Amino acid sequence: MDNFTYQNGTKILFGRGTETEVGVETKKHSSKVLLHTGMGSIKRTGLFDAVVSSLEKAGVAWVELAGAQPNPRLSLVHKGIQMCREQKLDFILAVGGGSVIDSAKAIAAGVPYQGDVWDFFVGKAKVTSALPVGTVLTIPAAGSETSGSTVVTNEDGNYKKGLTSEEFLRPVFSILNPELTKTLPVYETAVGAADIMSHVFERYFTNSQNVDFSDRLCEAVLKGVIRNLPLVLAKPQDYDARAELMWLGTQAHSDLIGMGRVGDWATHDIEHELSGIYDVPHGAGLAVMFPAWMKFNLNHDLDRFCQLAVRVWNLEMDHKNPKKTALEGIAKLQGFWASCGLATSLEKLGIHDNRYAEMAEKATGKGKRKLGNFVKLEQKDVVSIYELASEKGASLGATR
Repeated sequence: MDNFTYQNGTKILFGRGTETEVGVETKKHSSKVLLHTGMGSIKRTGLFDAVVSSLEKAGVAWVELAGAQPNPRLSLVHKGIQMCREQKLDFILAVGGGSVIDSAKAIAAGVPYQGDVWDFFVGKAKVTSALPVGTVLTIPAAGSETSGSTVVTNEDGNYKKGLTSEEFLRPVFSILNPELTKTLPVYETAVGAADIMSHVFERYFTNSQNVDFSDRLCEAVLKGVIRNLPLVLAKPQDYDARAELMWLGTQAHSDLIGMGRVGDWATHDIEHELSGIYDVPHGAGLAVMFPAWMKFNLNHDLDRFCQLAVRVWNLEMDHKNPKKTALEGIAKLQGFWASCGLATSLEKLGIHDNRYAEMAEKATGKGKRKLGNFVKLEQKDVVSIYELASEKGASLGATR
């Protein structure tokens, strides 16, 4: 197990009706806030009115910035920064899913910074201060409600980049009421669950040794999603299953399950190019790319892939042919995602043009950097993984 420091300062209020406490929690930090929202669903469900009522009851003034969308845009972040500066707003309340929260964090980082907030995302500057952020979560997926990470898309060139600042970008509080997710469409629920599982995979595939405890934590989250997602899809009003799924999503990205080990994160970088260019939902892109990444890197640590197949998918270990067991585990993952309505190839995702070389070039900075830690991927490797994610490549086995 590697050395680590773990500190997660996000206060979590979990359960029915907790959104009514948002005013009291916000008042502890500010009396005038930017209320950041998405594309309007919270107004249709009544959540917006409940949040506003709670804020006003607590004596918190608010200014709304709506319009955050999946793969949140840099242009809206710029608008939010300007609003906060002009109206002297010193707290950001994000009400929505991961995209709203990510957008809020980017705004929070940009307000005190004198340059362009995009500098943080391309490594030209480091976050040294930020406005505090609070959240009311509406979809279990990104885990942004307790993480120090944010991802934003720059429309100029369709670049989707991530930023992490553990010290400054973790929300100070997050409100998680599973009842708020009951109106989610089936597809969005499944996409969110794929995102949750992918956050676990990025940590599970590690070269760090003697990490059985966190292995078991990762496996527990995966098995929890596998059990509860079908229940939620079959019975959208099942509070208990939704509560499990929401808490699993938070734990998948709170960093707890990744302590003492070095994660990979190449697949997220690879998928960001799909979201940036084609504007596909992040979780849907990950559901296509992760099995391809797994096939490509299978031989790097066959035992770990077999462990996943046996412990998570309950497969019998074929000691004479361990690669068969590992590939069956990957097939189980693809089958599970397909059964939940997710695409299993680039073509099924609606991507029919071959821009693999272009995306690999962007992901690796024209070949100047390698992706991942489990296996260091060069530009040509990334092209191969995109090829494995196509209909033609889907039938191939491990290539590395």
